[in-house]
Amino acid sequence: MEPSNPTQEGRLAAYRLSGGEPIWQVPLSSEARYWGMTSLSGMLLATGYEIGPEGREARTLALDRATGAYRWQQPGTVIELTDGNLLLRSGGETERSSLRVVDPCCGTVRWQLSGISADLNVRGTENGVDRVVLNQLDGPVEVRDAITGAVLARADLRPPDGGPIGLDVMNDLLLAIDRGSGTVTAYGLDRLDRRWTRTRVNVDFALDCGPVLCMRTGNAELQALDRATGEVRWRSGQWGWAWPTDGRLMANVSGAGPLGQYIVLDPLTGRQLADLGRWELYQLGVGGRLVGLRRIPDGGVLVGELDIGAGAVRTVDVLPDATGDCQAITGYLVCSTAAPSSYQLWKLVG
Repeated sequence: MEPSNPTQEGRLAAYRLSGGEPIWQVPLSSEARYWGMTSLSGMLLATGYEIGPEGREARTLALDRATGAYRWQQPGTVIELTDGNLLLRSGGETERSSLRVVDPCCGTVRWQLSGISADLNVRGTENGVDRVVLNQLDGPVEVRDAITGAVLARADLRPPDGGPIGLDVMNDLLLAIDRGSGTVTAYGLDRLDRRWTRTRVNVDFALDCGPVLCMRTGNAELQALDRATGEVRWRSGQWGWAWPTDGRLMANVSGAGPLGQYIVLDPLTGRQLADLGRWELYQLGVGGRLVGLRRIPDGGVLVGELDIGAGAVRTVDVLPDATGDCQAITGYLVCSTAAPSSYQLWKLVG
């Protein structure tokens, strides 16, 4: 994807693997800025925003992946659902938003909501999103089935003073965070039944850490909570983020510099099991291989594969022609080389 500017159209081009022969190319409007691509069900979805008289409007463009032929275009940013359909959200921030679910082949609308004044949360799974949570600014919280749009639960979760709350979806739990009073309450996602409450907590953000819930507090401490009771199982000021992998937690070291330093933890005790070193990290698809890249002082890029279960890093290769600016896709690495505007493609094997 080559960017556009006010005087020149951009370009979206496809090349054949592995020889790099061009297959097709299509222009992108000079009145638009696109920032990402998603491949789904034989379609290529390009998402960005168009610049019009009333400002910027997010938009998703669908092309046939094999030929680049235009299929459809709709307002909004796109999220894949578990049944293969797409959730598009437009608006937000200072204007009312709308939601619509469409099929990827034709853009046909399955269900939609408009005129919404609500923050949006979703529950993602390995196969896509299956729940949509609407946190209305002046009303109840709604949990909807993302496939049908049906309301599964509705309740007013605001504190007695009517102040705002933040929501985080954590698998089968919904966390309501009242930063005004420092209160965190957990509810069952599909029924909004109260499970537990913690008070006097200054929460920056919450993370799903598999068998535990993680919270980053205002004093830069990472806390792991029991999912059933909300009790603190362990806490540490060493780690910035954490996420579950292979029954363990991988965390990064706070203040480690431009490259993340990654360690492996026991999620239930917080005990450090391994130090994986400093890497620019990529994951090849949801639940896929973890690939780390690191520039070599004498030139080139070192490629390693992080094995969280074993707590070890396997050296995959050294790419002497790569200068950095890499991206990882399923089975391949793309990195810039010394020649201007030049890239090379490497196949990941094993």
